[in-house]
Amino acid sequence: MEVEREHSEEPLPTTMEEDEAEAIRVAKEPPKIHRLDQSVVNRIAAGEVIQRPVSAVKELVENSLDAHSTSINVVVKDGGLKLIQVSDDGHGIRYEDLPILCERHTTSKLSNFEDLQSIKSMGFRGEALASMTYVGHVTVTTITAGQLHGYRVSYRDGVMEHEPKACAAVKGTQIMIENLFYNMTARRKTLQNSADDYPKIVDLLSRFSIHHSNVNFSCRKHGATRADVHTVATSSRLDAIRSVYGVSVARCLMKIEAADDDISSSVFEMDGFISNSNYIAKKTTMVLFINGEHGFYFFVLIIYGNCPIMKGLPLILSYDDYAKDRLVECSALKRAMEIVYAATLPKASKPFIYMSIVLPSEHVDVNIHPTKREVSLLNQEAIIEKIQSALESKLRNSNEERIFQEQTMEHSSSGPKEISEDFLCSPKLSGSRSQKVPVHKMVRTDALDPAGRLHAYLQIKPQSHIGKESDLTVVRSSVRQRRNPKETADLTSIQELVSEIESNSHSGLQDIIKYCSYIGMADDVFALLQHNTHLYLVNVVNLSKELMYQQVLCRFAHFNAIQISNPVPLKELIMLALKEEDLDQQCDENDDLKEKIAEMNMELLKQKTEMLNEYFSLSIDLDGNLSRLPVVLDQYTPDMDRVPEFVLCLGNDIDWENEKGCFQGISAALGNFYALHPPTLPNPSGDNLQFYKKRRSSRNPEVEGNCSSLVDDVVIEEEIDHELLAEAENAWAQREWSIQHVLFPALRLFFKPPTSMATDGTFVQALLTTRMMFCSPGSFTGEALQDL
Repeated sequence: MEVEREHSEEPLPTTMEEDEAEAIRVAKEPPKIHRLDQSVVNRIAAGEVIQRPVSAVKELVENSLDAHSTSINVVVKDGGLKLIQVSDDGHGIRYEDLPILCERHTTSKLSNFEDLQSIKSMGFRGEALASMTYVGHVTVTTITAGQLHGYRVSYRDGVMEHEPKACAAVKGTQIMIENLFYNMTARRKTLQNSADDYPKIVDLLSRFSIHHSNVNFSCRKHGATRADVHTVATSSRLDAIRSVYGVSVARCLMKIEAADDDISSSVFEMDGFISNSNYIAKKTTMVLFINGEHGFYFFVLIIYGNCPIMKGLPLILSYDDYAKDRLVECSALKRAMEIVYAATLPKASKPFIYMSIVLPSEHVDVNIHPTKREVSLLNQEAIIEKIQSALESKLRNSNEERIFQEQTMEHSSSGPKEISEDFLCSPKLSGSRSQKVPVHKMVRTDALDPAGRLHAYLQIKPQSHIGKESDLTVVRSSVRQRRNPKETADLTSIQELVSEIESNSHSGLQDIIKYCSYIGMADDVFALLQHNTHLYLVNVVNLSKELMYQQVLCRFAHFNAIQISNPVPLKELIMLALKEEDLDQQCDENDDLKEKIAEMNMELLKQKTEMLNEYFSLSIDLDGNLSRLPVVLDQYTPDMDRVPEFVLCLGNDIDWENEKGCFQGISAALGNFYALHPPTLPNPSGDNLQFYKKRRSSRNPEVEGNCSSLVDDVVIEEEIDHELLAEAENAWAQREWSIQHVLFPALRLFFKPPTSMATDGTFVQALLTTRMMFCSPGSFTGEALQDL
């Protein structure tokens, strides 16, 4: 049996060898040539012309520009695969042309081959619309001038699916492509996985809008209410660049021009805008346009960088007549521009360039690429060399100055930079796994961290006019604007006072102020701060008074001003201050003396008005009216109720004979005036709430008829004066907001605490008890705070 099986399997190898020999013999014969089916030819051509959705948008927009449109709107869905809709207000398509509209090689742009030598339109082959019908479902709605209604017709594979149907339409043409590449599975899957098709379309419309500044462009996603590209027609090219790429790009541009009329070498004219050495971007992208006008073509070139939707896109060039574009590639010109800028810009920085190059139409061959992406220029090397020289000369002459943008360093969450021994010995550095710490056990280390502040645990009625985030940004930005004392202290006496402040500064207190965390107000005068693991009670009145004094000296003779809308008579202000000092309000015997004191002080201040105005921006007119006050701290206005006290201090307490003493006294008076004193109205909380209750007597209705009762028929009612209470709440809330968001940021930047503050009670270190460290957030302001 085994022998028979072996004999039966022997012929198999022989058969396989014969088949291989036959295949080799057939392969040596030339293959037979046969004509492809027309549908296969059209689909191959369509796949080459319409490579991506952006290719279809480009062709449709160019057709709209050829139709002399003034408004072009593009709507895209799913990156163009589901829907591309391009609407314009051009001249439309004639009814009799609709049957052959989407057939291959049907066009209104030229009639014979010689027309290519002076082509004045973007399209000339008649392949774009036909290609779209072979890879998508195309619907055209159009109306021409003079028609009462428009027509709508659908196309597939180059032919109409039905007769044109009458419909309502607006001026121009609307072409809609649905289900692009529905019959090209591999390409559709590839594009579905790509997320950059819509950005490419947005970029295409952006470039068109720059060059066609007389056309309104709009591009948005289907269903979106806001357009990603929306430009309005303008006569200025620079305005068009500004509207698309922003003010930061437009301000860095400078005009450039070059020309050559030597027939033997090159004939062209160039003008445009190029970025100077202050413009820095990360990527170079060129958009090159060829335009024909009066028998000439001209290129418009844009190179720009740092545009996320343009990454990976090639140099593009376009052509048309009357300022219309066709996009093509020109790598040689792009390299030449980059070589020039490489010697000017910092490493890895790229430029922005806009150029228009005008040259005779016979020097351009547009029919060298199936999708018209490239053109051939006569004397291209000479043209590029002359443009490169002009660019290099312009940059060399404008590279005399550089502008560097300053950046504000943000505070890190780690607080001060000093590394203590406790930090070096902390468990985190030993490699142990960090654990989440409950909020009530955390130690605050960042002055900007709101967690743990007192107001975070209190239920306070919101103040609509206080604490908006945008206001905080403005305040902090203004407070950070330092002033240089050396530039303002021109007088020797001022320099001596500033030197005394610096030499008498306490470094330990300055470190506490600079790196502390503001927790909240403990009472009307003291604020609670944390520095490292210590709590401090600080007198905000003393701190603000000293800060304002130092700021007055630093800003000496360089004040901004607060203009008083209705100037106030000095005499009345001094009289108010004198009456407030008089303990016996009922006595009128000293009124004449007060008026004499007020009159004398007013005359004294009128004599000093020139010095006060020049050095302190305190303006007093000839009639003795106070009309202007200095700005001691940006974004902060003092309590105007203290103006009388301030004016009286200027008249009585200043040594006007000694220069140094005079300036020191005026600065101290301003510091006291601008200090954050408690408001005049009591704090509307706790027992002080009784101050805002007003009594009202009324008759008791139960005994109203009994006239013999004179006591029991009167009822004393207490009700809160809500208007006065609201005014007080507003004043105290405004003060606490100013302390947290104006005073302490300014203290961290400018303040130099004097040594005396370490012993005069301005800084008091609080005992941090165990109950305070481990109390719950709800009880932090209760029993734990009482330990202070």
